[in-house]
Amino acid sequence: MAVNMIAETPFDTVAACIRRHAQQRPEALALADDERALNYAELDALMDRIAAALQRDGIAPGECIATCATPSVMQAALFLGALRAGVVVAPLAPGSTPAALARMHEDAQARRLFDDEDLARLDAWLAPPGARPAPVEIRPESPFNIIYSSGTTGEPKGIVQPHGMRWAHVKRGLPYGYGPQAVTLLATPLYSNTTLVVFFPSLAFGGAVVLMKKFDARRYLEIAQARRATHTMLVPVQYQRLMAVPDFEAFDLSAFRMKFCTSAPFSAALKADVLARWPGALVEFYGMTEGGGTCILEAHAHPIKLHTVGRPAPGTDMRLIAEDGRELPAGSTGEVVGHSPGMMVGYHRRPEATREAEWFDASGKRFIRTGDIGRFDEDGFLILLDRRKDMIISGGFNIYPSDLEAALREHPAVAEAAVVGVPSEQWGETPVAFVVRRDGHADEAEALRQWLNARVGKTQRLAALHLVDELPRSAIGKVLKRELRELAQTPTSSRSR
Repeated sequence: MAVNMIAETPFDTVAACIRRHAQQRPEALALADDERALNYAELDALMDRIAAALQRDGIAPGECIATCATPSVMQAALFLGALRAGVVVAPLAPGSTPAALARMHEDAQARRLFDDEDLARLDAWLAPPGARPAPVEIRPESPFNIIYSSGTTGEPKGIVQPHGMRWAHVKRGLPYGYGPQAVTLLATPLYSNTTLVVFFPSLAFGGAVVLMKKFDARRYLEIAQARRATHTMLVPVQYQRLMAVPDFEAFDLSAFRMKFCTSAPFSAALKADVLARWPGALVEFYGMTEGGGTCILEAHAHPIKLHTVGRPAPGTDMRLIAEDGRELPAGSTGEVVGHSPGMMVGYHRRPEATREAEWFDASGKRFIRTGDIGRFDEDGFLILLDRRKDMIISGGFNIYPSDLEAALREHPAVAEAAVVGVPSEQWGETPVAFVVRRDGHADEAEALRQWLNARVGKTQRLAALHLVDELPRSAIGKVLKRELRELAQTPTSSRSR
Protein backbone atom coordinates (compact mmCIF):
# COMPACT_ATOMS: atom_id res chain seq x y z
CA MET A 1 0.00 0.00 0.00
CA ALA A 2 2.73 2.49 0.97
CA VAL A 3 4.63 1.87 -2.27
CA ASN A 4 1.53 2.52 -4.39
CA MET A 5 0.68 5.65 -2.42
CA ILE A 6 4.16 7.10 -2.89
CA ALA A 7 4.13 6.25 -6.58
CA GLU A 8 0.82 8.06 -7.08
CA THR A 9 1.53 11.10 -4.87
CA PRO A 10 3.12 14.12 -6.60
CA PHE A 11 4.26 15.56 -3.26
CA ASP A 12 4.19 14.51 0.37
CA THR A 13 6.49 14.73 3.38
CA VAL A 14 8.60 12.09 5.08
CA ALA A 15 7.02 13.06 8.43
CA ALA A 16 3.54 12.32 7.05
CA CYS A 17 4.71 8.93 5.77
CA ILE A 18 6.04 8.05 9.23
CA ARG A 19 2.68 9.03 10.77
CA ARG A 20 0.88 6.61 8.42
CA HIS A 21 3.27 3.77 9.26
CA ALA A 22 2.75 4.45 12.98
CA GLN A 23 -1.00 4.12 12.50
CA GLN A 24 -0.84 1.02 10.32
CA ARG A 25 2.18 -0.85 11.79
CA PRO A 26 2.87 0.69 15.23
CA GLU A 27 5.07 -2.13 16.52
CA ALA A 28 7.34 -2.34 13.44
CA LEU A 29 10.98 -1.34 14.00
CA ALA A 30 11.80 2.11 12.67
CA LEU A 31 15.21 3.12 14.07
CA ALA A 32 17.98 1.33 15.95
CA ASP A 33 21.56 1.87 17.04
CA ASP A 34 23.77 -0.01 19.51
CA GLU A 35 21.98 1.51 22.50
CA ARG A 36 18.38 2.23 21.58
CA ALA A 37 15.55 1.20 19.28
CA LEU A 38 12.22 2.82 18.39
CA ASN A 39 9.21 1.30 16.69
CA TYR A 40 7.07 3.46 14.41
CA ALA A 41 4.58 4.38 17.15
CA GLU A 42 7.40 5.45 19.47
CA LEU A 43 9.19 7.39 16.75
CA ASP A 44 6.00 9.18 15.71
CA ALA A 45 5.23 10.18 19.30
CA LEU A 46 8.81 11.34 19.87
CA MET A 47 8.70 13.43 16.69
CA ASP A 48 5.53 15.10 18.00
CA ARG A 49 7.20 15.93 21.32
CA ILE A 50 10.26 17.36 19.52
CA ALA A 51 8.14 19.43 17.14
CA ALA A 52 6.02 20.71 20.03
CA ALA A 53 9.14 21.63 22.04
CA LEU A 54 10.57 23.60 19.11
CA GLN A 55 7.28 25.46 18.76
CA ARG A 56 7.22 26.10 22.52
CA ASP A 57 10.70 27.63 22.21
CA GLY A 58 9.47 30.00 19.50
CA ILE A 59 11.28 28.39 16.56
CA ALA A 60 9.06 29.04 13.58
CA PRO A 61 8.68 27.13 10.30
CA GLY A 62 11.49 28.08 7.95
CA GLU A 63 13.87 28.86 10.81
CA CYS A 64 16.87 26.64 11.43
CA ILE A 65 18.35 24.42 14.11
CA ALA A 66 21.76 22.74 13.87
CA THR A 67 22.97 19.35 15.03
CA CYS A 68 26.58 18.35 15.60
CA ALA A 69 26.61 14.77 16.79
CA THR A 70 27.57 11.18 16.10
CA PRO A 71 24.89 9.10 14.33
CA SER A 72 22.23 7.86 16.75
CA VAL A 73 18.53 7.17 17.08
CA MET A 74 18.13 10.44 19.00
CA GLN A 75 19.91 12.54 16.37
CA ALA A 76 17.72 10.97 13.70
CA ALA A 77 14.55 11.56 15.74
CA LEU A 78 15.50 15.20 16.34
CA PHE A 79 16.01 15.70 12.60
CA LEU A 80 12.64 14.12 11.81
CA GLY A 81 10.79 15.96 14.58
CA ALA A 82 12.13 19.29 13.39
CA LEU A 83 10.87 18.51 9.88
CA ARG A 84 7.39 17.87 11.28
CA ALA A 85 7.47 21.41 12.73
CA GLY A 86 8.59 22.85 9.38
CA VAL A 87 11.94 23.71 10.95
CA VAL A 88 15.05 23.53 8.77
CA VAL A 89 17.90 21.30 9.95
CA ALA A 90 21.60 22.02 9.41
CA PRO A 91 23.49 18.84 10.36
CA LEU A 92 27.15 19.77 10.96
CA ALA A 93 30.22 17.52 11.00
CA PRO A 94 31.63 16.97 14.51
CA GLY A 95 35.10 16.53 12.99
CA SER A 96 35.17 20.13 11.78
CA THR A 97 37.47 22.60 13.51
CA PRO A 98 35.86 24.83 16.17
CA ALA A 99 36.36 27.83 13.89
CA ALA A 100 34.66 26.07 10.95
CA LEU A 101 31.76 24.95 13.15
CA ALA A 102 31.30 28.49 14.40
CA ARG A 103 31.23 29.82 10.84
CA MET A 104 28.72 27.20 9.67
CA HIS A 105 26.51 27.76 12.72
CA GLU A 106 26.51 31.49 12.11
CA ASP A 107 25.96 31.09 8.37
CA ALA A 108 22.96 28.81 8.93
CA GLN A 109 21.50 31.36 11.37
CA ALA A 110 20.64 28.41 13.58
CA ARG A 111 18.39 29.22 16.52
CA ARG A 112 19.86 26.35 18.52
CA LEU A 113 22.68 23.81 18.26
CA PHE A 114 22.22 20.25 19.58
CA ASP A 115 25.40 18.22 20.27
CA ASP A 116 25.88 14.73 21.72
CA GLU A 117 25.54 16.01 25.28
CA ASP A 118 22.26 17.75 24.44
CA LEU A 119 20.92 14.60 22.80
CA ALA A 120 21.84 12.52 25.88
CA ARG A 121 19.66 14.87 27.96
CA LEU A 122 16.93 15.43 25.39
CA ASP A 123 14.20 13.91 27.59
CA ALA A 124 14.44 16.90 29.94
CA TRP A 125 13.87 19.32 27.02
CA LEU A 126 11.04 17.49 25.28
CA ALA A 127 7.43 18.55 25.43
CA PRO A 128 5.38 16.30 27.75
CA PRO A 129 4.31 12.82 26.63
CA GLY A 130 1.25 13.01 24.43
CA ALA A 131 2.02 16.55 23.25
CA ARG A 132 1.07 17.34 19.67
CA PRO A 133 2.51 20.22 17.64
CA ALA A 134 0.39 22.79 15.88
CA PRO A 135 -0.05 21.81 12.22
CA VAL A 136 2.22 23.59 9.73
CA GLU A 137 1.94 23.95 5.97
CA ILE A 138 4.87 22.52 4.05
CA ARG A 139 5.19 23.17 0.34
CA PRO A 140 7.61 21.59 -2.17
CA GLU A 141 9.66 24.79 -2.18
CA SER A 142 9.86 24.95 1.64
CA PRO A 143 13.45 24.47 2.87
CA PHE A 144 14.11 21.00 4.28
CA ASN A 145 17.75 21.12 5.34
CA ILE A 146 21.01 22.95 4.83
CA ILE A 147 23.83 20.55 3.98
CA TYR A 148 27.32 21.98 4.19
CA SER A 149 29.66 20.88 1.42
CA SER A 150 32.59 18.71 2.44
CA GLY A 151 35.10 21.46 1.89
CA THR A 152 37.30 19.22 -0.29
CA THR A 153 37.99 22.19 -2.54
CA GLY A 154 37.68 25.11 -0.13
CA GLU A 155 35.32 26.79 2.35
CA PRO A 156 32.13 24.74 2.91
CA LYS A 157 28.95 26.24 1.44
CA GLY A 158 25.45 25.72 2.81
CA ILE A 159 23.32 23.88 0.25
CA VAL A 160 19.62 24.57 0.80
CA GLN A 161 17.55 21.57 -0.25
CA PRO A 162 13.74 21.94 -0.40
CA HIS A 163 11.12 19.38 0.62
CA GLY A 164 10.32 18.80 -3.04
CA MET A 165 13.89 17.71 -3.69
CA ARG A 166 13.78 15.20 -0.81
CA TRP A 167 10.42 13.86 -2.05
CA ALA A 168 12.01 13.37 -5.48
CA HIS A 169 14.69 11.26 -3.75
CA VAL A 170 11.95 9.19 -2.09
CA LYS A 171 10.17 8.57 -5.39
CA ARG A 172 13.50 7.67 -6.99
CA GLY A 173 13.59 4.73 -4.58
CA LEU A 174 10.50 3.05 -6.06
CA PRO A 175 12.45 0.44 -8.11
CA TYR A 176 14.84 -0.50 -5.32
CA GLY A 177 12.83 -2.78 -3.07
CA TYR A 178 12.26 -0.47 -0.12
CA GLY A 179 9.28 -1.42 2.00
CA PRO A 180 8.12 -2.81 5.35
CA GLN A 181 10.48 -5.81 5.13
CA ALA A 182 13.57 -3.75 4.32
CA VAL A 183 16.40 -3.31 6.84
CA THR A 184 18.81 -0.53 5.86
CA LEU A 185 22.23 -0.56 7.52
CA LEU A 186 23.98 2.83 7.46
CA ALA A 187 27.58 3.45 8.48
CA THR A 188 28.01 7.00 7.19
CA PRO A 189 27.08 10.16 9.16
CA LEU A 190 23.71 11.87 9.17
CA TYR A 191 25.24 15.21 8.18
CA SER A 192 26.12 13.77 4.78
CA ASN A 193 23.77 13.78 1.82
CA THR A 194 25.28 10.39 0.97
CA THR A 195 23.48 8.94 4.00
CA LEU A 196 20.30 10.97 3.72
CA VAL A 197 19.45 9.93 0.14
CA VAL A 198 18.90 6.40 1.53
CA PHE A 199 17.85 7.24 5.11
CA PHE A 200 14.69 9.14 4.19
CA PRO A 201 13.38 6.73 1.52
CA SER A 202 13.95 3.80 3.89
CA LEU A 203 11.59 5.36 6.45
CA ALA A 204 9.14 6.79 3.91
CA PHE A 205 8.56 3.25 2.61
CA GLY A 206 8.20 1.84 6.13
CA GLY A 207 11.47 -0.05 6.57
CA ALA A 208 13.88 -0.21 9.50
CA VAL A 209 17.08 1.85 9.65
CA VAL A 210 20.04 0.62 11.70
CA LEU A 211 22.69 3.28 12.41
CA MET A 212 26.37 2.67 13.20
CA LYS A 213 28.03 5.39 15.26
CA LYS A 214 31.38 4.65 13.64
CA PHE A 215 32.33 2.45 10.71
CA ASP A 216 34.37 -0.66 11.42
CA ALA A 217 34.52 -3.29 8.69
CA ARG A 218 34.21 -6.40 10.85
CA ARG A 219 31.54 -4.86 13.08
CA TYR A 220 29.58 -3.83 9.99
CA LEU A 221 29.57 -7.42 8.73
CA GLU A 222 28.51 -8.71 12.15
CA ILE A 223 25.57 -6.28 12.29
CA ALA A 224 24.57 -6.99 8.69
CA GLN A 225 24.45 -10.71 9.43
CA ALA A 226 22.61 -10.36 12.74
CA ARG A 227 20.04 -7.85 11.47
CA ARG A 228 19.56 -9.59 8.11
CA ALA A 229 20.26 -6.28 6.38
CA THR A 230 18.67 -5.88 2.95
CA HIS A 231 19.87 -2.39 1.94
CA THR A 232 22.94 -0.25 2.54
CA MET A 233 24.75 2.84 1.36
CA LEU A 234 28.54 2.79 1.50
CA VAL A 235 31.29 4.93 0.03
CA PRO A 236 34.02 3.30 -2.08
CA VAL A 237 36.68 3.24 0.64
CA GLN A 238 34.24 1.35 2.89
CA TYR A 239 33.57 -1.22 0.17
CA GLN A 240 37.32 -1.56 -0.24
CA ARG A 241 37.85 -2.23 3.46
CA LEU A 242 34.95 -4.66 3.69
CA MET A 243 36.10 -6.71 0.71
CA ALA A 244 39.58 -6.86 2.27
CA VAL A 245 38.32 -8.56 5.47
CA PRO A 246 40.14 -11.93 5.33
CA ASP A 247 37.08 -14.04 6.19
CA PHE A 248 34.51 -11.92 4.34
CA GLU A 249 32.88 -15.04 2.89
CA ALA A 250 32.25 -16.42 6.38
CA PHE A 251 29.50 -13.84 7.00
CA ASP A 252 25.95 -14.57 5.87
CA LEU A 253 24.95 -11.61 3.70
CA SER A 254 22.31 -13.48 1.75
CA ALA A 255 19.49 -11.14 2.81
CA PHE A 256 20.95 -8.22 0.87
CA ARG A 257 18.77 -6.98 -1.98
CA MET A 258 20.36 -3.63 -2.78
CA LYS A 259 23.73 -2.02 -2.15
CA PHE A 260 24.28 1.63 -3.06
CA CYS A 261 27.40 3.71 -3.53
CA THR A 262 28.11 7.38 -4.18
CA SER A 263 30.31 10.36 -3.22
CA ALA A 264 33.70 9.30 -4.61
CA PRO A 265 35.29 7.44 -7.55
CA PHE A 266 34.35 3.74 -7.47
CA SER A 267 36.84 1.70 -9.46
CA ALA A 268 35.62 -0.87 -11.97
CA ALA A 269 37.76 -3.56 -10.33
CA LEU A 270 36.20 -2.93 -6.92
CA LYS A 271 32.68 -2.95 -8.39
CA ALA A 272 33.44 -6.29 -10.03
CA ASP A 273 34.70 -7.72 -6.74
CA VAL A 274 31.54 -6.61 -4.89
CA LEU A 275 29.36 -8.14 -7.60
CA ALA A 276 31.27 -11.40 -7.49
CA ARG A 277 31.33 -11.94 -3.73
CA TRP A 278 28.45 -9.98 -2.14
CA PRO A 279 24.84 -11.10 -2.77
CA GLY A 280 22.29 -8.63 -4.09
CA ALA A 281 22.27 -5.84 -6.64
CA LEU A 282 24.79 -2.99 -6.76
CA VAL A 283 23.73 0.54 -7.77
CA GLU A 284 26.02 3.53 -8.10
CA PHE A 285 24.59 7.05 -7.96
CA TYR A 286 26.49 9.91 -9.53
CA GLY A 287 25.33 13.41 -8.69
CA MET A 288 25.80 16.34 -6.37
CA THR A 289 24.34 17.40 -3.06
CA GLU A 290 23.25 20.50 -4.96
CA GLY A 291 21.08 18.25 -7.14
CA GLY A 292 20.55 18.61 -10.85
CA GLY A 293 21.82 15.76 -12.94
CA THR A 294 21.89 12.23 -11.58
CA CYS A 295 23.33 9.18 -13.31
CA ILE A 296 22.53 5.67 -12.14
CA LEU A 297 24.62 2.59 -12.86
CA GLU A 298 22.89 -0.69 -12.12
CA ALA A 299 26.19 -2.54 -12.05
CA HIS A 300 24.61 -5.99 -11.78
CA ALA A 301 22.67 -5.37 -15.00
CA HIS A 302 25.53 -3.77 -16.95
CA PRO A 303 28.74 -5.63 -16.04
CA ILE A 304 30.54 -4.31 -19.14
CA LYS A 305 29.89 -0.70 -18.08
CA LEU A 306 31.64 -0.75 -14.72
CA HIS A 307 34.07 1.94 -15.90
CA THR A 308 31.13 4.36 -16.17
CA VAL A 309 28.75 5.99 -13.67
CA GLY A 310 25.68 4.94 -15.62
CA ARG A 311 23.02 6.72 -17.63
CA PRO A 312 20.97 9.81 -16.68
CA ALA A 313 18.10 8.95 -14.36
CA PRO A 314 14.52 9.25 -15.64
CA GLY A 315 13.46 12.88 -15.62
CA THR A 316 17.08 14.07 -15.68
CA ASP A 317 18.52 16.22 -18.45
CA MET A 318 22.32 16.06 -18.55
CA ARG A 319 24.53 17.88 -21.01
CA LEU A 320 28.16 18.82 -21.58
CA ILE A 321 29.48 22.37 -21.83
CA ALA A 322 32.80 23.93 -22.81
CA GLU A 323 34.97 26.14 -20.61
CA ASP A 324 33.28 29.22 -22.07
CA GLY A 325 29.78 27.87 -21.38
CA ARG A 326 28.93 26.72 -24.91
CA GLU A 327 26.85 23.56 -25.11
CA LEU A 328 28.87 20.79 -26.76
CA PRO A 329 27.63 18.28 -29.34
CA ALA A 330 27.36 14.52 -28.82
CA GLY A 331 30.70 12.75 -28.60
CA SER A 332 32.46 15.74 -27.01
CA THR A 333 34.31 15.95 -23.72
CA GLY A 334 33.27 18.74 -21.37
CA GLU A 335 31.89 19.76 -18.01
CA VAL A 336 28.78 17.84 -16.93
CA VAL A 337 25.69 19.93 -16.11
CA GLY A 338 22.28 18.63 -15.10
CA HIS A 339 18.64 19.50 -14.52
CA SER A 340 16.15 17.35 -12.59
CA PRO A 341 13.12 17.59 -10.28
CA GLY A 342 15.56 17.54 -7.32
CA MET A 343 17.62 20.73 -7.26
CA MET A 344 18.87 22.99 -4.49
CA VAL A 345 17.28 26.37 -3.90
CA GLY A 346 20.80 27.76 -3.79
CA TYR A 347 23.74 28.27 -1.46
CA HIS A 348 22.58 29.77 1.81
CA ARG A 349 23.16 33.54 1.84
CA ARG A 350 25.62 33.27 -1.06
CA PRO A 351 23.87 34.45 -4.22
CA GLU A 352 27.13 34.94 -6.12
CA ALA A 353 28.24 31.36 -5.42
CA THR A 354 24.77 30.17 -6.47
CA ARG A 355 25.07 31.98 -9.80
CA GLU A 356 28.50 30.42 -10.36
CA ALA A 357 26.99 26.96 -9.84
CA GLU A 358 24.21 27.49 -12.39
CA TRP A 359 24.13 27.22 -16.18
CA PHE A 360 21.14 28.12 -18.35
CA ASP A 361 20.49 26.81 -21.83
CA ALA A 362 19.18 28.93 -24.71
CA SER A 363 15.60 28.51 -23.49
CA GLY A 364 16.44 29.65 -19.97
CA LYS A 365 16.27 26.17 -18.42
CA ARG A 366 18.30 26.00 -15.20
CA PHE A 367 21.08 23.43 -14.79
CA ILE A 368 23.56 22.78 -11.95
CA ARG A 369 27.26 22.65 -12.89
CA THR A 370 29.00 19.58 -11.47
CA GLY A 371 32.61 20.68 -11.98
CA ASP A 372 33.29 17.21 -13.41
CA ILE A 373 34.76 16.55 -16.84
CA GLY A 374 33.29 13.65 -18.76
CA ARG A 375 31.86 12.26 -21.96
CA PHE A 376 28.96 9.98 -22.91
CA ASP A 377 29.72 6.72 -24.69
CA GLU A 378 27.76 5.40 -27.66
CA ASP A 379 25.16 3.85 -25.32
CA GLY A 380 24.61 7.01 -23.29
CA PHE A 381 26.68 5.94 -20.26
CA LEU A 382 28.70 8.73 -18.65
CA ILE A 383 32.46 8.26 -18.36
CA LEU A 384 34.00 10.64 -15.84
CA LEU A 385 37.50 11.86 -16.52
CA ASP A 386 38.16 14.17 -13.58
CA ARG A 387 37.17 17.19 -11.55
CA ARG A 388 37.57 20.41 -13.52
CA LYS A 389 39.39 21.95 -10.56
CA ASP A 390 41.68 18.94 -10.26
CA MET A 391 42.66 18.85 -13.93
CA ILE A 392 46.35 19.63 -14.41
CA ILE A 393 47.40 21.85 -17.33
CA SER A 394 51.04 21.11 -17.98
CA GLY A 395 52.85 22.68 -20.91
CA GLY A 396 49.48 23.43 -22.50
CA PHE A 397 48.31 19.80 -22.23
CA ASN A 398 45.36 18.64 -20.09
CA ILE A 399 46.30 15.88 -17.65
CA TYR A 400 43.55 14.02 -15.85
CA PRO A 401 44.73 12.82 -12.42
CA SER A 402 42.22 9.94 -12.50
CA ASP A 403 44.08 8.43 -15.47
CA LEU A 404 47.35 8.41 -13.54
CA GLU A 405 45.66 7.14 -10.37
CA ALA A 406 44.13 4.23 -12.28
CA ALA A 407 47.48 3.39 -13.83
CA LEU A 408 49.22 3.45 -10.44
CA ARG A 409 46.62 1.10 -8.94
CA GLU A 410 47.62 -1.51 -11.52
CA HIS A 411 50.93 -1.96 -9.69
CA PRO A 412 50.68 -4.84 -7.19
CA ALA A 413 52.25 -2.75 -4.44
CA VAL A 414 49.76 0.13 -4.68
CA ALA A 415 46.67 0.06 -2.48
CA GLU A 416 45.58 3.67 -2.97
CA ALA A 417 46.83 6.57 -5.06
CA ALA A 418 46.06 10.26 -5.50
CA VAL A 419 47.61 12.69 -7.98
CA VAL A 420 47.64 16.49 -7.71
CA GLY A 421 49.18 19.29 -9.73
CA VAL A 422 51.95 21.46 -8.24
CA PRO A 423 53.49 24.67 -9.62
CA SER A 424 56.29 24.30 -12.15
CA GLU A 425 58.32 27.17 -13.60
CA GLN A 426 58.92 25.19 -16.78
CA TRP A 427 55.52 23.57 -17.32
CA GLY A 428 53.09 25.73 -15.34
CA GLU A 429 51.93 22.67 -13.44
CA THR A 430 53.28 19.16 -13.11
CA PRO A 431 51.77 16.02 -11.54
CA VAL A 432 52.83 14.62 -8.17
CA ALA A 433 51.53 11.35 -6.73
CA PHE A 434 50.80 10.16 -3.19
CA VAL A 435 50.68 6.40 -2.72
CA VAL A 436 49.61 4.05 0.06
CA ARG A 437 51.36 0.69 -0.30
CA ARG A 438 49.68 -2.65 0.23
CA ASP A 439 50.67 -4.60 3.32
CA GLY A 440 53.77 -6.68 2.75
CA HIS A 441 55.14 -4.54 -0.09
CA ALA A 442 58.30 -2.47 0.34
CA ASP A 443 58.68 -0.92 -3.11
CA GLU A 444 60.49 2.42 -2.96
CA ALA A 445 58.90 5.65 -4.10
CA GLU A 446 61.39 6.28 -6.91
CA ALA A 447 60.93 2.77 -8.29
CA LEU A 448 57.16 3.28 -8.40
CA ARG A 449 57.57 6.66 -10.08
CA GLN A 450 59.82 5.22 -12.78
CA TRP A 451 57.46 2.26 -13.26
CA LEU A 452 54.55 4.60 -13.93
CA ASN A 453 56.51 7.04 -16.10
CA ALA A 454 57.54 4.21 -18.37
CA ARG A 455 53.86 3.46 -19.02
CA VAL A 456 52.33 6.90 -19.60
CA GLY A 457 52.73 9.63 -22.16
CA LYS A 458 55.59 12.09 -21.92
CA THR A 459 53.36 14.93 -20.76
CA GLN A 460 51.83 12.74 -18.02
CA ARG A 461 55.04 11.74 -16.27
CA LEU A 462 55.21 12.28 -12.52
CA ALA A 463 57.63 14.85 -11.15
CA ALA A 464 57.57 13.14 -7.76
CA LEU A 465 55.92 10.31 -5.87
CA HIS A 466 55.47 10.30 -2.09
CA LEU A 467 54.68 7.29 0.08
CA VAL A 468 52.12 7.95 2.82
CA ASP A 469 50.49 5.80 5.47
CA GLU A 470 47.03 7.00 4.44
CA LEU A 471 45.36 9.56 2.21
CA PRO A 472 43.57 12.44 3.92
CA ARG A 473 39.84 11.92 3.55
CA SER A 474 36.60 13.55 4.57
CA ALA A 475 34.24 11.59 6.81
CA ILE A 476 32.50 10.13 3.75
CA GLY A 477 35.66 9.02 2.01
CA LYS A 478 36.50 11.85 -0.40
CA VAL A 479 40.23 12.40 -0.80
CA LEU A 480 41.12 15.90 0.40
CA LYS A 481 43.31 16.95 -2.49
CA ARG A 482 43.72 20.47 -1.17
CA GLU A 483 45.63 18.95 1.78
CA LEU A 484 47.81 16.97 -0.60
CA ARG A 485 48.56 20.12 -2.60
CA GLU A 486 49.68 21.80 0.60
CA LEU A 487 52.06 18.86 1.22
CA ALA A 488 53.49 19.19 -2.28
CA GLN A 489 53.76 22.95 -2.70
CA THR A 490 57.49 23.07 -3.49
CA PRO A 491 57.74 24.20 -7.15
CA THR A 492 59.34 21.73 -9.52
CA SER A 493 61.35 23.38 -12.28
CA SER A 494 64.11 21.09 -13.42
CA ARG A 495 62.70 17.55 -13.42
CA SER A 496 63.10 16.19 -16.94
CA ARG A 497 60.44 14.27 -18.79
